[in-house]
Amino acid sequence: MMIEMKGVYKTYQRKNVTTDALKGIDLQIQEGDIFGVIGYSGAGKSTLVRLVNYLEQPTKGDVIVDGQVLAHLSSEQLRAMKKQIGMIFQHFNLLESKTIFDNVAIPLVLSKRAKQEIKARVMELLEFVGLSDKAKSYPKELSGGQKQRVGIARALASNPKILLCDEATSALDPQTTQSILQLLKKINTDYKITIMIITHEMSVLQEVCNKVAVMEGGKIIEQGSVLDVFGHPKHPTSKNFVKTVIHNSIPSSVKRNVLHSENSRVFRLEVKGDTASEPIIYQLLKNYDVKVNILFANMTEIQETTLVILYLQFEGEPAAIEKAIAFVRGKVTGIEEVVEN
Repeated sequence: MMIEMKGVYKTYQRKNVTTDALKGIDLQIQEGDIFGVIGYSGAGKSTLVRLVNYLEQPTKGDVIVDGQVLAHLSSEQLRAMKKQIGMIFQHFNLLESKTIFDNVAIPLVLSKRAKQEIKARVMELLEFVGLSDKAKSYPKELSGGQKQRVGIARALASNPKILLCDEATSALDPQTTQSILQLLKKINTDYKITIMIITHEMSVLQEVCNKVAVMEGGKIIEQGSVLDVFGHPKHPTSKNFVKTVIHNSIPSSVKRNVLHSENSRVFRLEVKGDTASEPIIYQLLKNYDVKVNILFANMTEIQETTLVILYLQFEGEPAAIEKAIAFVRGKVTGIEEVVEN
């Protein structure tokens, strides 16, 4: 386990006012994960990530990084551990008075590395992030996306095992965001670095993360694989986030009309992977004595896996519908009947 939290609470006390930022967090991030944490403002996301690099200490509970309980480490051990954790910020945090080369070199200079080693490592990283021609430039000469690439190169300078990204794309336009996310995927693949992404944008999770935790009010209200959470969100907050990238429900007016149709039942189907290309509707119409009306269909790709959401209306005799549904159950990832609330 690369990052683990057990029963973590974080309470702030200011001017006799107590604020519970985190309330009983249990979290596990495996080595090699790109793990996303999503939530609205005030959910506790940034506090959570600051516990991982021990910029904040938990009021209660254990934060465990690479098998070591951070609270049990000496100051020297903690400094060594922090070198294994890189951080990418929303607003880049570059020193405007220093060149791009010097900005990337900061962690290496602080570690008192040899000049030749620093030069070789910095140029390697600038090449990796596509900025080898900007070594002598200054931050003010770069675009937002280029500045974030500098921030990423700096975070990688000390060969970390973990990369923390706190809203790293929220200050960027959509096209630049896409390029930064592709770079993060490349970092995960090429350098085998575990990445934790804090965001309020569901599209970021859809693009790069394999697992996700949804936060609200200082708690994790839902977590799992991105495919499962996107395909079948359980908590209302998760459902609201998913709706920002996937239209996954029929309009209320349509729902009211079809649910009152005689000899009719409505089902929500979830189909993943290769099954999405099977001719399920054709087989239903050919082999079963039912009418099938497609009320809603949406197809999207998450982590290179196809996800299809279908709402189907079945019309016919009850026994015929039951046979058709039995066939469908064997073909889809999930199925549930839609009933009037």
